[in-house]
Amino acid sequence: MSNILIIGGSRGIGAEAVRLFAESGDRVVFTYHRSELDADDLRQETGAIPVRCDVKHPDSVRIAVDKATEALGQIDVLICNAAISDYSLITDIDETRWEEVIDTNLNGVFYAVRRVLPAMISRKSGCIITVSSMWGQVGASCEVAYSAAKAGVIGLTKALAKEVGPSGIRVNCISPGLIDTDMNAEVSAEALEEIAEETPLSRMGSPLDVAKAMKFLASEEASFITGQIIGVNGGLVV
Repeated sequence: MSNILIIGGSRGIGAEAVRLFAESGDRVVFTYHRSELDADDLRQETGAIPVRCDVKHPDSVRIAVDKATEALGQIDVLICNAAISDYSLITDIDETRWEEVIDTNLNGVFYAVRRVLPAMISRKSGCIITVSSMWGQVGASCEVAYSAAKAGVIGLTKALAKEVGPSGIRVNCISPGLIDTDMNAEVSAEALEEIAEETPLSRMGSPLDVAKAMKFLASEEASFITGQIIGVNGGLVV
């Protein structure tokens, strides 16, 4: 049994990860921002503990991590999953929206990692899983802010794995492809179908596909895996 903190766990991939870890007997705390009703439903379903957190603000992350540590005793696995999407031409996105995407998708990872790491380093054990995107690997037209932030997550993961590996801490990144979540609500059905057809496995992924990869990376079976970018994309990016 492990103690898991999932940053961004009330919906989509995060919620499926909460379910999967809880079903396996792990103790889970997850954060949410605005989705209070979803978070409460998930608490009743799984027994996991919800904590409100706005990852754009370091003080909010600090409070959430401290509450999670108090509830769990210690955090064995940190999963940084909170993210927002943005679909716009770079000439149309304003500074406020750019900063919101970068703060949520990249800086929020930094804030959470920075708060959790000291205890992991002291124990010389721990597992950190970040979540990027295939667009962080190859870029996406009309998603420059999102692609830039997710590319930053990949760089953070690789550098951090080298930095904390000597302390017995593993750091890996999952890079999902087209996944059937609310985040893709702005994408037209035609565009989603086109991407699915271009995918070698000829379908969209499910949140459970990604959650299973998280579960593996958090397990002892992955004890010699660190610094890796694991694509869960049906072969669309290889």
